[in-house]
Amino acid sequence: MKLRDVKEILDAEVIAGEDKLDIEVKTAFGADLMSDVLAFAKSGSILLTGLTNDQVIRTADILDIAAIILVRGKRASANTINLAKELNIPLLSTKYILFETAGRLYEKGMVGCIQKIDNVRN
Repeated sequence: MKLRDVKEILDAEVIAGEDKLDIEVKTAFGADLMSDVLAFAKSGSILLTGLTNDQVIRTADILDIAAIILVRGKRASANTINLAKELNIPLLSTKYILFETAGRLYEKGMVGCIQKIDNVRN
């Protein structure tokens, strides 16, 4: 599916990366813990998160994340938006909560980076 389709499904606002809406995206990962993103997200995925700081952009850059979707209507600071633009990472915002965002994308055929974690320690 194209990022443009994701934008429509989520009724999302493009904050940065309007010129990247034709990129192809197949998987997504949702988390607010960047350590989880680093451990489990895959290159080329969409990151769904409620975090709005520079660390989200830097983590996405390290993993070559295709785009970041800010959930719950969150807005990033001007510094964070500028960093996303500088690193060419599309940044969108939707008013849906994380669960609903993931569900809407899944319903349209998007799959997660991983389905299940085995041998998890608490």
